[in-house]
Amino acid sequence: MNMIVCVKQVIDPEAPPASFKIDSSTNKAMPPPGISPIIDPYGEYAVEAALKVKDAQGGKITAISLGTNLLCEIVKKPLSMGADELVLLEDEAFAEGDSWSIAFALAMAIKKIGEYDLIFCGREASDWNAGQVGSGVAEILGLPSVTLAKKIDITDGKARVERVTADGYEVVEVSLPALITVSNELGEPRYATLKGIMAAGKKQP
Repeated sequence: MNMIVCVKQVIDPEAPPASFKIDSSTNKAMPPPGISPIIDPYGEYAVEAALKVKDAQGGKITAISLGTNLLCEIVKKPLSMGADELVLLEDEAFAEGDSWSIAFALAMAIKKIGEYDLIFCGREASDWNAGQVGSGVAEILGLPSVTLAKKIDITDGKARVERVTADGYEVVEVSLPALITVSNELGEPRYATLKGIMAAGKKQP
């Protein structure tokens, strides 16, 4: 089972609001001084979803992170949680990208990686909360997709997914390969272990 997880480095959403400043030239929030960025919390749920499948089925997990000014010690977190490889896409142009252009860049990177059975994304990112990139990647790659997954079971080349709805949840089934966006109802992401942190330190993106 070959899996790809899309994760994003973001400004810590728990940072005090008073620490944020707006760059007047770009009209975007600037990273607060003295506060480290983090891996987007919703992306951690996507990593956890992939790890649950790996625990049950075996396989390989490749994490992809796209952005600007990526910090290795931050974006390596999926490796310390249990992912096998990390691919970084870094370019200043990504700072001006909208959801569709980011989805396109991720889709092209995924094509270059090669074979995959499942792609996982968080339900949205905590910086813009748009929730459009995952579905965009699926559209560009021509894949079936399921959003807001809370439970995923893989059997006979298909994914059986419980997804969150306004009225509770529903169960859908899709053939693999497929893309799944993961809701926080999946359960808390596992902590990085000391062994995982040491192993991540030895791996190069």
